[in-house]
Amino acid sequence: MQRAVIVLRAKDVEFDVTYINLREKPDWFLEISPHGKVPVLKVDDDVLFESNAIAEYLDEAVEPTLHPKDPIKRARNRAWTDFVPDFSRQLGMVTYARSTEALAEAMDKVPKALSRLEDAIQNERENEGPFFNGDVLSLVDASYAPFLQRFSIAEKYLQSGLLNEFPNLQKWADALVSNTSVQNSVAPEFFDVFEDALKLRGTLAAENRDAR
Repeated sequence: MQRAVIVLRAKDVEFDVTYINLREKPDWFLEISPHGKVPVLKVDDDVLFESNAIAEYLDEAVEPTLHPKDPIKRARNRAWTDFVPDFSRQLGMVTYARSTEALAEAMDKVPKALSRLEDAIQNERENEGPFFNGDVLSLVDASYAPFLQRFSIAEKYLQSGLLNEFPNLQKWADALVSNTSVQNSVAPEFFDVFEDALKLRGTLAAENRDAR
């Protein structure tokens, strides 16, 4: 859901959010969400589902466009958006590591995904950034921001230094986490709830937090 809200915020669209308890999904939600997942976007009497589809619709329907105008760059941006599931799965190995051993194992594996993004940021930009394509937020930024935001919360307690060898990625993550569209894409209590979730999952980040 967060990706869609980032796009809505970036485009300054007025909207209402209804939060769903995914452990107790209401019947009305299941009736309009074919996969039983968030996000779902209701536009008048029409309902859209799946994050990528919603983001693409919003970018086509509401100016300014967040995709590059050049068709080659736009296609490359879409390809990097498709890389999000692999990236988030690997980054999650660090974010949600449950022990120092698990963290060490993740730190050996995750850099392969990070190096690809490090090179992509360098190659796709036409200026100094700070975002994926340059100085304007894009759909690629909106796609990666939620996972980098969650990692940044866990990293406060892990102190893994995962991004130290990837300066482009580190600057990108810092820019996304501090961007108002990203910050305002979650409920005010999100950060406390996420830290509680880290503890419920028995993560090393939560253990380190409690040891302080």
